[in-house]
Amino acid sequence: MLAIKNIEWIGDARAGRLRLLDQTKLPEQVVYLDCDRVEQVADAIKCLAVRGAPAIGVAAAYGCVIGVQAAGPEGAGASEAQRDALGQAASLLASSRPTAVNLFWALDRMQCVSAPTPDALLAEARAIHEQDAAMCEQIGRNTVALIEKAVRAGRPAVLTHCNAGALATGGIGTATAGMYLAKQNKLAFRVYADETRPLLQGARLTVFELLIAGIDVELICDSAAAQVMRGGEVGMVITGADRIAANGDSANKVGTYSLAVLARHHGIPFYVAAPSSTFDRAIADGAGIPIEHRDAEEIVNGFGRRTAPSEVVAHNPAFDVTPHELIEAIITEKGLIQPVNADTVAQVLGMSVTV
Repeated sequence: MLAIKNIEWIGDARAGRLRLLDQTKLPEQVVYLDCDRVEQVADAIKCLAVRGAPAIGVAAAYGCVIGVQAAGPEGAGASEAQRDALGQAASLLASSRPTAVNLFWALDRMQCVSAPTPDALLAEARAIHEQDAAMCEQIGRNTVALIEKAVRAGRPAVLTHCNAGALATGGIGTATAGMYLAKQNKLAFRVYADETRPLLQGARLTVFELLIAGIDVELICDSAAAQVMRGGEVGMVITGADRIAANGDSANKVGTYSLAVLARHHGIPFYVAAPSSTFDRAIADGAGIPIEHRDAEEIVNGFGRRTAPSEVVAHNPAFDVTPHELIEAIITEKGLIQPVNADTVAQVLGMSVTV
């Protein structure tokens, strides 16, 4: 398991602060950011110091606590001032990134706290954090059998994209959760991790945490995935998700859709691992999922080195949407959604579709 904490609350509710692992510095440096202003939390989310849909939600929940700390002590008018401060903090945090629905899920929960004192908000933020960790653990349990099935079939390799690991959540990850538990169960498997252009979350983060855990992992270029699949060793592809529509269409780091198409061609099951908090019941299908577009400099001047002519126009969507028809199953803490469609999504999650 990952020994490094990516999100931690330091101190009490009234004067405490949020400590975040700055993931932009990994793997070369382990640097922490101490946030005592809500603007710092929003900036950390926007610049990807904290990233991964579940982790963004947890960080935003703690950010709400910080926002209300500044509302002043208890007394006449305190409740109204705290409610106003909470609303302002939530509004700022909501503007940080548009695609990860866990962000908005967590902010909605924080704003539903009846008496938004720092103590009450910190209790709710910690509950969100603990709930995410528990969901990750259960997702892992629901994934282990799939890894074991691939191993028994003589295809013991798992291919993953981006980072849906412990660094991206409040627990042991979503896509990686089963890998951690499979390692504990002494299953003989290996992982191929896409580097994940342009910000290399697979190379910098997934490989970093899997190596720490002693998991057999090899890094590949994104464009090598087809060749690796053709080799016959890959028994499953598994990724996380940042938002899932009511019919199961899933948004994840750009390049995921390509993997799903390749997996279908090669007869390899493609899985999405995500907690129920990643589902957006208000969106019927993937066409309604907002796709974040990031600065072109991430492509043409990534990590401080220019790799394209300065006058080039670069298109940089951060996410793409995988149609539900290409997904073998969505692995949630409540079980496997299979086949993936609006009816099975609603059935497994025990919800009514509100599109």
